[in-house]
Amino acid sequence: MTGWLVIAGLGPGDTALVTPEVTAALADATDVIGYIPYVARVAPRDGLTLHPSDNRVELDRAAHALQLAAEGHRVVVVSSGDPGVFAMAAAVFEALEAGPPEWRALDIRVLPGITAMLAASARVGAPLGHDFCAINLSDNLKPWPLIERRVRLAADADFAIAFYNPRSKARPDALIRVFEILRATCCDERPVLFARAVSTPEETLRIIPLPEARAEMADMRTMIIIGSSLTRIIERPSGPLLYTPRSAA
Repeated sequence: MTGWLVIAGLGPGDTALVTPEVTAALADATDVIGYIPYVARVAPRDGLTLHPSDNRVELDRAAHALQLAAEGHRVVVVSSGDPGVFAMAAAVFEALEAGPPEWRALDIRVLPGITAMLAASARVGAPLGHDFCAINLSDNLKPWPLIERRVRLAADADFAIAFYNPRSKARPDALIRVFEILRATCCDERPVLFARAVSTPEETLRIIPLPEARAEMADMRTMIIIGSSLTRIIERPSGPLLYTPRSAA
């Protein structure tokens, strides 16, 4: 087969944060496939076909990409952040496993990108400097009781926690329940970072104590990072720094 398939991360938003490896793959591609706003970040050019699609057709999108690659196209499937973190890499491999045997002979590569949680963390310091976990609060692909259980266990284990997809129009009250669980489990004033649209002109950063955190402070473009009991704030004239010490002692 002469085609190939690359699953690439476009980073959090700023073009300066797209890796040279991803930029090179996009320059060599004949087709770019992905969710509408992510494909819109790729500049049109001669010889390149853009295939934007809705957010809830991941498996169809993945199968389409694999079929194009099997037909000899040079295909890049784009995700924001990193394609292996709540994104398209897993969907492509799910479609590959269920698809025709000949797809398994394709040249398939995953090119990493800077995730939203790492970009948000870097903006304020190092809140993920010790043990942490990431939880997707969307219940599109898993039941809500499982999300609640994971939030409770992560808080009980005293992880710093990065929350993806915290609040949408379809589930405006879910984050209210998450904060209730955190307040009941943590029983302290650990810092909460609301980092919206990091690395874009719309970026906003806000650090507040857990008891003051409210669901309406977030939307789907917001990354929320909950500190552990050890996370500290360094106040300074240019703005606070947030970090979690490397030692649990």
